[in-house]
Amino acid sequence: MACEFKLTRQVEFSETDAAGIMHFSNIFRYMEAAEHAFFRSLGTSIHVAEGDLGWPRVHVDCDFKHPLRFEDLVEIRLLVREKREKSIVYTFIFRKLNEQPAREVARGTLAVACVKRDKDGGKMKAIPIPAALASKIEVAPGELFDSCV
Repeated sequence: MACEFKLTRQVEFSETDAAGIMHFSNIFRYMEAAEHAFFRSLGTSIHVAEGDLGWPRVHVDCDFKHPLRFEDLVEIRLLVREKREKSIVYTFIFRKLNEQPAREVARGTLAVACVKRDKDGGKMKAIPIPAALASKIEVAPGELFDSCV
């Protein structure tokens, strides 16, 4: 069972402003990239073209501590904070790796709901996380959150 996942990315020029600082909105894209890679590590995808299962975002936040700049190497650590019957809450810890020691630069939260989409009208209804997937995900122990500071 998985409770955490790590993804490493390099800040691209297109993700920065004129001063070379990564635009804040890209942190949220990095959260999604880590979540999608987490699902792939579990042998599935967050999106199946023929399927009617969806994962809309119901809450997102982030606290920024230090800027990321063009070509910085950043580790995105996903921790499963909560797993409910119909939703998952992740914590993301961003660490700048090209500094020694590596330091935390941001910490965020993403809450997603498991829904079934109506193929005709597109309406969504919350449903339990499929058992095959739920059985592969567990909540991270509390000490993992504290050890990342």
